Amino acid sequence: MFDHLIPASSAQNPLTIHTVTTSGFDAWVNGLSDLHKSWIGANRFEGKRGTSLLLPAADGAAACVVLGFENDAKAVWDFASLVMTLPKGTYQLETSVLEDETLCERAVLGLYLGGYRFDRYRKIDAPLAQFARPDTAAADRAENSARGIALARDLINVPANDMGPAELADAASSLAGEFDASVTTIIGEELEKQNFPAIYAVGKGSDRAPRLIDMRWGDENAPRVTLVGKGVCFDTGGYDLKPASNMLLMKKDMGGAAQVLGLARMIMAAKLPVRLRVLIPAVENMVSGNAFRPSDVINTRKGVTVEVGNTDAEGRLVLSDALTEAASEDPEVLLDFATLTGAARVALGLGLPALFSNNDELANALQNTGMEIGDPVWRLPIWEDYRPLLDSRVADTNNISSGAFGGAIIAALFLDRFAQGAKAWAHIDLMAWNPSGTPGKPEGGEAQGIRAAFRVLSDRYGQ
Repeated sequence: MFDHLIPASSAQNPLTIHTVTTSGFDAWVNGLSDLHKSWIGANRFEGKRGTSLLLPAADGAAACVVLGFENDAKAVWDFASLVMTLPKGTYQLETSVLEDETLCERAVLGLYLGGYRFDRYRKIDAPLAQFARPDTAAADRAENSARGIALARDLINVPANDMGPAELADAASSLAGEFDASVTTIIGEELEKQNFPAIYAVGKGSDRAPRLIDMRWGDENAPRVTLVGKGVCFDTGGYDLKPASNMLLMKKDMGGAAQVLGLARMIMAAKLPVRLRVLIPAVENMVSGNAFRPSDVINTRKGVTVEVGNTDAEGRLVLSDALTEAASEDPEVLLDFATLTGAARVALGLGLPALFSNNDELANALQNTGMEIGDPVWRLPIWEDYRPLLDSRVADTNNISSGAFGGAIIAALFLDRFAQGAKAWAHIDLMAWNPSGTPGKPEGGEAQGIRAAFRVLSDRYGQ
C-alpha cells in the first residue's frame, strides 16, 4: 500500500517540494523569477494551505513543486494532499523540511497517509507520484504511525461477513506473529466456565461464537501497559433493535479493537520497554432465541450483577469483564478504546473523541499531546453525582441510566467500577469513522487517539 514512498537513494532526479506559508507568500513570490511570477499569477495560486502548483523550467519541463502549508499539527494533511494530485514523477522534500525534525515527521506521515486506500473489494488507483523517503528517525516514526493507522483503518473497513469474532482473533494472531507476541483465545461456553459471563451473555446470541482475545508481548518484568478494545463485530442492538439506517455503519462497532491493535503495532515496532497486554472481547450482538433480553440480570467477572436496561448498551457489558481482568494485574497504564455512545458524538462531534480518566496526569498528557500532534481527544468528567442514575432495584447496577441525559458520562461511570485497580486508567469513546473523505483521511474507518496515546507512552517509557 505504501509503495509510493521509495528510498531516497533510489530516487532518480526528483523534483523538490518547496513549502510556503500564507504569511510568507508575498515575500516568497517577490524572490522568484519573472517566469515563475507570471506562472503563479496565471494559475491564481495564492499559497493557501493544502494547495500546490508545479512550476516550470525555462524549457517548459517541470522544475519543482510549491506547497502551501502552515507549520502546525495540521501540516500532516497539507502534505497528504500532494499524493493524489501530483502527476507521475518522483519528488523529494526540501532541505528546510528535512532539517526540522517535527515538520519532517509530519510531512512524511502525510505522504504515507495520503496514499492510504482500502482496495480489498475493488480496484482503487494507486498514486502516480513517488516520493523519496528520508533516511531519518523522524521518517521512521512517521512510518510506524502510518502502519498502525492503516491497520486500524483496514480492520474497520472490512464488512462484518468477513470480520467476525474469529476473523478479528486471526488479525490479532497475525500481528502477534509479526512481533513474536503470544495470543490465547477463550471461545464460546469456555467464557462462562472461565468466569467471563458478561462477554458470553452478549455474544451467545450469534452463531459465530464470542471470544476473549488476549495478546502479551515484552519483558515480563517491564512496566505493565494494558490496552482493552471493544470488539463488537456487528451490532444489531439486540432485542432493543436498531433502525435499519442505524445499522449501516455497525461493522465499525469493533473500532475500539482496531484501535488497540493499531496502537499495539506501534508499541511493538518501536520496541518500547513495556510489558504489553491487549484484551479484546470479540462478539456479535444479534437477535435469536438464545440472545440476552431486556430486564435480564447477568453476572460479571467482578461479581457485580447487572440488570439489562437496554440490549443496545452491550459494549460496556463486554468491556466490564475485560477491564476487570486487565485491572487484576494492577497495570501502570490501562487504556480502553470503544465506539461506545452516541452521546459522546452529540457532545463533541465525529472528529473529537471523548476522554475519561481516573488520573489527571494521564488525562492531561493525552489531551495536551493530542492537541499538539493533531490527534485530539477532549476530557469529560466522571461525574459522581450521576452514579445513582445507574441504580437498579433487582441488581447491583443497571447498564443504562434512568434518565435521558449525560449518556457518555453514564457509560464511563459504569466502566469506572470495573477498571478499579489500575494505577492510571483512561477510557476513549470514539467514532472510528470518517463520514466523508479529505486528503489523507478517506471516507471509512479511522484511527483516533492512538497517535496521541503512543506519543504519551513513548515519552513515558521510550529510551
